Amino acid sequence: AAMQRFLGPLLCLWALCLPAGTGTAARGLDVASYRERVRAMFYHAYEHYLESAFPYDELRPLTCDGQDTWGSFSLTLIDALDTLLILGNVSEFQRVVNVLQEGVDFDIDVNASVFETNIRVVGGLLSAHLLSRKAGVEVEAGWPCSGPLLRMAEEAARKLLPAFQTPTGMPYGTVNLLHGVNPGETPVTCTAGIGTFIVEFATLSHLTGDPVFEDVARKALKALWKNRSDIGLVGNHIDVITAKWVAQDAGIGAGVDSYFEYLVKGAILLQDKELMSMFLEYNKAIKNYTKFDDWYLWVQMYKGTVSMPVFQSLEAYWPGLQSLIGDVDNAMRTFLNYYTVWKQFGGLPEFYNIPQGYTVDKREGYPLRPELIESAMYLYRATRDPTLLELGRDAVESIEKISKVDCGFATIKDLRDHRLDNRMESFFLAETVKYLYLLFDPDNFIHNDGSDFDVVVTPYGECVLNAGGYIFNTEAHPIDPAALHCCRKRKEEQWEVEDLMREFYSRKKTKKFTLKRTPDHDEEENAKDPEAASSGKAGEKRNSKKSSHSLLSCPSQSFNSKLAVLGQVFLDNT
Repeated sequence: AAMQRFLGPLLCLWALCLPAGTGTAARGLDVASYRERVRAMFYHAYEHYLESAFPYDELRPLTCDGQDTWGSFSLTLIDALDTLLILGNVSEFQRVVNVLQEGVDFDIDVNASVFETNIRVVGGLLSAHLLSRKAGVEVEAGWPCSGPLLRMAEEAARKLLPAFQTPTGMPYGTVNLLHGVNPGETPVTCTAGIGTFIVEFATLSHLTGDPVFEDVARKALKALWKNRSDIGLVGNHIDVITAKWVAQDAGIGAGVDSYFEYLVKGAILLQDKELMSMFLEYNKAIKNYTKFDDWYLWVQMYKGTVSMPVFQSLEAYWPGLQSLIGDVDNAMRTFLNYYTVWKQFGGLPEFYNIPQGYTVDKREGYPLRPELIESAMYLYRATRDPTLLELGRDAVESIEKISKVDCGFATIKDLRDHRLDNRMESFFLAETVKYLYLLFDPDNFIHNDGSDFDVVVTPYGECVLNAGGYIFNTEAHPIDPAALHCCRKRKEEQWEVEDLMREFYSRKKTKKFTLKRTPDHDEEENAKDPEAASSGKAGEKRNSKKSSHSLLSCPSQSFNSKLAVLGQVFLDNT
C-alpha cells in the first residue's frame, strides 16, 4: 500500500509525459508532413523578408518591400531568431547573431512602444542569448551572466526605464529612445501595457544582478492590483498619473490579456506565490462576471454588467493559460468554442459577435495571429487530444490558401471575402509559425521533460541549463527558468562550494538537509511593513523559497534547493 501511494503520483506524471503519438494516431493526420509544411511556410516568409525588407522592421508582402513599424530595429530578424533554432537552423542563427550585433542601434531618436519593444526586442534578445550556446555560438567567459545579446537586451530595457518614472509606478505607453518620455505624452496606458514586464525584466535582473528591472515591473503589477474594482476586476485603460480608469470595460482580451498571462508565467518563472494568488483572485472574478457558456464577455468593471457580448481573437490565449494552472477541462470547452469560429471563417476575426454568430463591422480581419494555435500547442501537451492537431492542420491549410503570396504571407483584411492587406507582422514568424511547428514536433528540445540537460560553469559555480520548462513570453520567446539561478550576484545568493560542503557534512547524519540563506529583498520589505503583508488586498506574500526541504517531497523542489556538488547528488540517506 505504501508503495502504491508513492508510485501513484509518479505514474500519473509519467502518463502526462508520454510521447505525442502515444495512444492516438491523431485520426490519421500526417504530423511529419504538416511539420515540414510549417517549416516551408517559415522559410517562404523569412527569405522574402531578407531579400525584400531587411533592415526594415517588417515585410510588406504585396509590394515586396519593407517598412519600419515599432521602432526601426530590424524587428522581424530579432523576432525570428529563436524560431530558427527551434527549426534546427544553427548556421543561420549564428549568422543573424553577428548581423544584429553589428547593425542594431537603440540610441536613436524614435518614439517606441514600451510594451512592444519589451516583448519583441528585449524578449527576443534574452531568449536568443540563453539559447546561444545550444546553437553553437562561441559564448564568452561568464555566459550566461554576460554576452553581447544580453548587453543589447539590457541596453534596450534601459531605454524603457524612463517610462516607469510616474507617481504610480505604472509606465507611459510610449518613450523616445533618445530623449525619454516626451513632455506631451498621454498618461493613458492600457492594462497590458502596464502589466507585461515581469518575465523579461526579472530575467534581466537575475542575469545582470541589477534589481531595477524586476523592481519596476513588480511595482507596476502591484499598482494594477491595488486599483482593481471592489468586485475584483480591472478595466482596459488607466491614467498612470492619477490611477483613474479611463476605459472601464473588463475582460480577458485586447488591452488586458497579457497582464493575466504574466501573473501566471511570472509566478512559474520566479516560483512566486504572491503573483499566483493575484491571478487566482482575478480568475474567480472573471468566472463570476464575464463567463457565459464557456465564452468570456466584456463587462463594466465596477458593476459586472455586460458591455460587449463579443469574442476577440486575442482572447484565444486563455485556454492555454488555463492549462498552465491545471484547469484543462474548462480550457478545452472554451477552446472548442473558439475553434468553431475558426471553422466558420478559416481564421479568427478580430471581433466576433457571440449572440449573432458573425463578425463585427470593421473588425473582420485576421492578421495571422497565433493565440488559438498557442492554446492548441499547450493543450495538446496536456491531453494529446487529436482535435488539437486538427486545428493545426486547418491553420496550415487556411494560411497557405488565403494568405500566401509571392513575397510572403499577407494579413487577411477581411475573412468574408479574403481580401488581403500589405503587412506581415513580425509575430507571424515569432509566434504563429513557432507554435504550429511545436504542435507538430513532439521531440523538439523545447518539450524537454528534464531527462536531458547541460551543466555550465559560471563565475558563481555550476548551473544546469536546457532542462526544459521553458516559459514563453507573450511574443513566444522561450526563457529558460534555470538560467535565473546561474548568476547569483545578489548577496544572499553568493553561495560558495565550500559553504555547501560544510553545511552538508555538518548535517549529513540528520534526515533533512537544511540550507539556510538570508531573506530576499521582498521578504525584508515584508518584515519592515507587516501592515502591507496582512492587507486584504495585498494577497499572499512571496514565500517561494523554503529554508528546508525533504528531498523526497512532492511536488518537486524549487531549483535553488537542488544541490549538485562535484558531480555528487546528496540524498537524505547518504
